[in-house]
Amino acid sequence: MAVKIRLRRMGKKKAPFYRIVVADSRSPRDGRCIEEIGTYDPNQNPSAYQVDEELAKKWLANGAQPTETVNRIFKNAGIVK
Repeated sequence: MAVKIRLRRMGKKKAPFYRIVVADSRSPRDGRCIEEIGTYDPNQNPSAYQVDEELAKKWLANGAQPTETVNRIFKNAGIVK
């Protein structure tokens, strides 16, 4: 099973809010997830994010692949180099 760390879109039209989730890569974007590990709000200036560092490192150590956007958030948070 290929596991990805990606964004799940929440919020209303024209005002997106995202949750950072660990999910099977075959599941739909807003479908079932394994675990929620943080949030990301691009509407604020600068963009706001909150990540559970321990869970993120655990999933990365277990082989989960972050998407490009999540990888950028992790770099800003100091989780990935």
